[in-house]
Amino acid sequence: MRATARQPAIAALLHAIDEAYDKAGWHGTNLRGSLRGVAARQADWRPSSGRHNIRELVVHAAYWKRRVRDRLTGATGDPFPIRGSNWLKLPAATEKAWRVERELLDSEHRSLREVVAGFPAARLRSPLPGFKRRTALREIAGVALHDAYHTGQIQLVKTLWKKGGRS
Repeated sequence: MRATARQPAIAALLHAIDEAYDKAGWHGTNLRGSLRGVAARQADWRPSSGRHNIRELVVHAAYWKRRVRDRLTGATGDPFPIRGSNWLKLPAATEKAWRVERELLDSEHRSLREVVAGFPAARLRSPLPGFKRRTALREIAGVALHDAYHTGQIQLVKTLWKKGGRS
């Protein structure tokens, strides 16, 4: 019997993060699916000044998957591969850079998923190390909702691009 079969709460959280990221869900496109067919030029396009582009949304999602994983494990020493925090400044768009950014998102999702799968269900509602109120349950559910939220933004940017907003 798999560990998650003995821990239904962990299985439910894994289901939520998977559906928001790369498994079919009733809500529509997931984060990974929203990136299918998006080229670097489109990913780098900004709907207007001060708005995020698809690349920034992708790296932001990867960054927060790492932060949640670090919070769950108590890790402090493994820096994110791109300097900065939250909304990171990215170099000029190339197809290679865009591929690396998508691979980073995939890698961060897999690593987070592995930590969640091994997380003890009995600790889901306890404060995480270094926090008074943040719990693993809130962080894991939050990262799934975060993916769904930014998927909607990506879908909107893609729609604006298709409607002739590209410069």
